[in-house]
Amino acid sequence: MMTNLFSSFDPSTNVFSMNWLSMFLPWMFIPFVYWFTPSRFNMVWMKLTKVLNNEIKTLTPNKESKGMSLFIISIFIMIMINNFMGLFPYIFTSTSHMAITLSMALPLWLSFMIFGWIKKTMNMFAHLVPQGTPPILMPFMVCIETISNIIRPGTLAVRLSANMIAGHLLMTLLGSVGPLIPSPMVNILIIVQILLLILEMSVSIIQAYVFMILTTLYSSEVN
Repeated sequence: MMTNLFSSFDPSTNVFSMNWLSMFLPWMFIPFVYWFTPSRFNMVWMKLTKVLNNEIKTLTPNKESKGMSLFIISIFIMIMINNFMGLFPYIFTSTSHMAITLSMALPLWLSFMIFGWIKKTMNMFAHLVPQGTPPILMPFMVCIETISNIIRPGTLAVRLSANMIAGHLLMTLLGSVGPLIPSPMVNILIIVQILLLILEMSVSIIQAYVFMILTTLYSSEVN
């Protein structure tokens, strides 16, 4: 029995907790036939990679960031699979915890900032003052742009974890009232839960895509 409404999203503090093994479970579901080419799984994977690569190319036309697409696509696949794994019963959603989302967002942002300020200092200073800003507003714009730049890893992490928690929490609340409602209402509850499950599947893809696009945009500003 849950002692707290958010207890399903609170993994044990023990290092050897079984909850965190959910991050390694997807490797058990990847069939071995994927590694034989050409196979259907390989064709779907390559098609997805090609579509995502074209999306990243439109945002980062600079040739210096040519090898960045493979890294960002890997992050997208990792987040999407972990989001999907959280939809299975009794499997902890690792991407709903700030320890995972912040550990992905913070190193990425920090690496972009270190590279930008060391290699392209004048370009980073130029981003602090948008083009066409009146001279009297320039000090305020520098403060605003600096604050918005600093909170970027936090917004990336919170956006992903909050969206994962919200849908799962709603499904948990609706599922807990199942034994308390009359029998004719159970059918309606099941239909609502199925619709929510479909919505959560789309949210799992969308949030991974948003994380990938925002990371690409942050890297394109540096380049």
